[in-house]
Amino acid sequence: MTDYFVIGTGFNPRQLQSIADESIEKLKALGASVLGMEGRASARWILVDFGDVVLHLFDRDARKFYDLELLWGDAPKVPWATGPAPRPPVARG
Repeated sequence: MTDYFVIGTGFNPRQLQSIADESIEKLKALGASVLGMEGRASARWILVDFGDVVLHLFDRDARKFYDLELLWGDAPKVPWATGPAPRPPVARG
C-alpha cells in the first residue's frame, strides 16, 4: 500500500491548497512523482499520493470526523523533523 502517511491540518481551503502545492513542489525537487491527487477543489481533505508516502491534508472538522490516527493507531509513529528541507543530490563527474 504505502510506507508512510503524513497527516496535516489547515484552517481554510486556500491554506490547504497552498500546503498541498508547496509539498508537491518541494518533493518533486527531491525527485518524487505525484501518482495521484484527490480533493484539491473542495479542500476539505486533500490526498496526495507519492507512492511510498501519502499526504493527507484535512480541515479541522474532516480530520476529527475521519480520525485516521485512530484508524491506523497500531502503526508505528515517526517523529517529525523540522528545519530546512534537504537539498537534492548533485551529480558529480
